[in-house]
Amino acid sequence: MSTVPAQALTPGVVRSAAVDDEPGAAPLAPRARLLPALVAVYRAQLSRARVARIPLLFVATFQSIGIMVLMRGVVDGGAEARAVVAGSSVLVVAFVALNLLAQYFGQLKASGGLDHYATLPVPPAAVVLGAAGAYASFTVPGTVVTAVVGSVLFQLPLTHLWVLGAVVPLAGAALAGLGAALGLLAPRQELATLLGQLGMSAALLLGVLPAGRLPEPIGWARDLLPSTYGVEALARTFDARPDWAAVGLDLAVCAVVGVVSLALATWAYRRAAVR
Repeated sequence: MSTVPAQALTPGVVRSAAVDDEPGAAPLAPRARLLPALVAVYRAQLSRARVARIPLLFVATFQSIGIMVLMRGVVDGGAEARAVVAGSSVLVVAFVALNLLAQYFGQLKASGGLDHYATLPVPPAAVVLGAAGAYASFTVPGTVVTAVVGSVLFQLPLTHLWVLGAVVPLAGAALAGLGAALGLLAPRQELATLLGQLGMSAALLLGVLPAGRLPEPIGWARDLLPSTYGVEALARTFDARPDWAAVGLDLAVCAVVGVVSLALATWAYRRAAVR
């Protein structure tokens, strides 16, 4: 009886045992282009995750608002208030895009779900980007609600909250790529869950607490956290006269980190799929 060779399981090529017996066998279907495949994966992930993830989004939003209420007792205003509101808003992104995505890919890897995607004519980048985009999309309502509530709580201006339209996708891409990479590189599902929780805790401690109150070594670690630049960009917009050049620079750094983290996640997917 003929068996399916190893190359039949590589992403983008699906062959049958009968066809492989013939010389010059061709793939049953050509590899899908990146953009159509990305849209298909995004819609599928968004549909599957909608019911299960919406309650968790409420938890993330409630958690961030609760943190701001607690910090209201120790932070009066000024730069520290801006940092707390911006950090709490981006924390919603970290909870979903980093923590939950790490758990998802860890579970997918442990259950053999990657084998399903590996047999489809879908580019690996489309799988990673589609799942990351779907999870990041859930953060938009919670981030907006948190930013508005925090601005009212600390009496900050609402004028420039439109910058969330750039902060959420850029910070979401950076954190989602990191979360996917953690889930795919973790040798066990339990470790992927742990790494996702630790990443979210880092986003909480390093993003929400004002940078001026952190010891210098921890401040260095803060600079390495992808979401920090999204927090800084949002915090600057609460000034009476925002430094838009600095805001743009923070967003540009966040975008570069997002590209790198998503590339790392794509590499991790390829590595996990061939095992």
